[in-house]
Amino acid sequence: MKTCSKNCWHRDPLQCAVPPYMLEKAAESGKSAKVRRTALESLRISNFFRSKRREVQRSFQAMGFTGFAASPGATVSAKLERRIFDAGNTKDLPGRLVRSEGGPESEDPAVNEVYDGAGRTDSLFREEYGRNSIDDHGLPIVQTVHFDRQYQNAFWDGAQMIYGDGDGSLFGSFTSDLDIIAHELTHGVTQSEAALVYSFQSGALNESFSDVFGSLVKQRAAGEEAKQANWLIGENVLIGKRYALRSMKAPGTAYVSHPVLGTDPQPDSMANFAVLPAWEDQGGVHINSGIPNHAFYLAAVGIGGYAWNKAGLIWYRTLCDLLPADATFARCAQATIQAARNEFGPGSLEEKAVSRAWKTVGVI
Repeated sequence: MKTCSKNCWHRDPLQCAVPPYMLEKAAESGKSAKVRRTALESLRISNFFRSKRREVQRSFQAMGFTGFAASPGATVSAKLERRIFDAGNTKDLPGRLVRSEGGPESEDPAVNEVYDGAGRTDSLFREEYGRNSIDDHGLPIVQTVHFDRQYQNAFWDGAQMIYGDGDGSLFGSFTSDLDIIAHELTHGVTQSEAALVYSFQSGALNESFSDVFGSLVKQRAAGEEAKQANWLIGENVLIGKRYALRSMKAPGTAYVSHPVLGTDPQPDSMANFAVLPAWEDQGGVHINSGIPNHAFYLAAVGIGGYAWNKAGLIWYRTLCDLLPADATFARCAQATIQAARNEFGPGSLEEKAVSRAWKTVGVI
C-alpha cells in the first residue's frame, strides 16, 4: 500500500464536505450551464484553498510545529467560545462578526444553525469524552457563513469552518445538516490528535472519523440509539428526499441513479476496495472511507444502546492515543480492538463486537 513521506503534499490538505468527484460529475453532467459553471467555480476555489493550506502545512513542518495554532490574538478558555462571521457572499475571510458566545439569536438561520451545531459538537466531545474544544486547549470555534456566491461546499481550513450556500439546484445550504457541521469540526480534532495523513487509507480513516463523530453528534441531539438512527451523512445538503452524501449503514446506497451524480461509489467492504492514484480523491479518501464507516456502524449496533457511549468512546480513545499518522485500516482495526479491551476488559461484549465488525468488512 502506498504511503506518504513526512513532507508529502498529501498531508492534511483542504478537507471538504462534498468530495471532488461529486463536483466533477456536476461540472460534466449538470442539467444546466449554471449548475456546471457553479460546480467548476466551487472546484476552483477548493483547489485554491487546498494549495494555500499546503504551503502553511509545509511551513509548520519545516519549523517542527505540530497540530495547529490559534488565530492571532485569540485567547483560550475552559468554556466553549463561538464566533460566527458572515462573508456576505464574498471570498473575504473571516468576514463580519455577527454572533459571539452568549449573544442573541440572529435573524439569519445559517448563523443560528452553525452556532447551535458547534455547541452540540462541543457538547459531545466535552461532556462525553472530557475534551476542551477542538484542540483540547480551549480554542475558540470560528465559523464563516455565506462564503462566496452559490459555493457548493463546506470545509475546515486548518483554523476555522467555512460554509457555502449551495446552488439551490443540486446542493442546498451547507449549514442545514448538523452532521456536516460536526464532520468538518472533527477534522480539527483529528488534526490535533492522530494527524492522519490525508491520502490513501490513512486519509480514508481521516474522513471516516469525521463521519463517525458527525453522526454521533446528530444521534445524540436526537436522542437516538444505534438501531434507531438512519446513519446518513448530509441528507439535507444533497437536494432530494432519496439522496444523501454518504450512508454508514449501507455504503454505496446514499444516492442511486441520481440524474447528475449517478450512483454512490463507496464500497462497504475490502472486497470492493477502490485502488486509485493519488491525484484521484487523494487516493480514494472519500470513496474508501465507506469501509471503516461500515465497520463503526456494525460495531455500534453490535454493542447496542447509544452509540456515543461505548462505540464512540472506543473510537475517540483510538484517535487520541493509539493511531500513527500513516495508519492503515488494519492498524486502525487492531487499535480499536485494543481500545475496547482497555475500556471494557478482555473478552468483553464491546471487544467482540468491534472485532466482529472489522472481520465483516474484510479488514481482519
